[in-house]
Amino acid sequence: MISIIVAIAREGAIGKGGDLLCHMSADLRRFKAITTGHTVVMGRKTYDSLPKGALPNRRNIVVTRNASFAAERVETAHSLDEALRLADGDAFIIGGAEIYRLAMPIADRLYLTEINAEFPDADTFFPTIDKSEWILVETETHAADDKNPYPYAFTTYDRRH
Repeated sequence: MISIIVAIAREGAIGKGGDLLCHMSADLRRFKAITTGHTVVMGRKTYDSLPKGALPNRRNIVVTRNASFAAERVETAHSLDEALRLADGDAFIIGGAEIYRLAMPIADRLYLTEINAEFPDADTFFPTIDKSEWILVETETHAADDKNPYPYAFTTYDRRH
């Protein structure tokens, strides 16, 4: 199964200046709970944005065009297809925008944190989700609080077959 996991604000915004739009503790906890023990696939810029390098307790595969790229506890691939062959089973696509764009047509599941806010300075966007291709299987709505500055919803979609 190929799953995409992403925090997405209104108008598809997912990042600015090579980083997340905002710090949402609940989103980071959910991300860790869902991906721990699994394979995560990311682009090199997403890898570079990780504060401590490879994500612990996960198999990390980085897609890069740079043939000499190497990092500790990371496997490299030169295309998404190659990364998915390396994963040999379930994989979580964790970004960035280009990897998401390539993965959307083949993804089986979407794990979204939908942030109910606009970020006019966002410079990175998720591909448009055609809701007719997906079935909402789970939703959990939350108000903003001291650790999550915006209202948000955890939603899970499965591809219609």
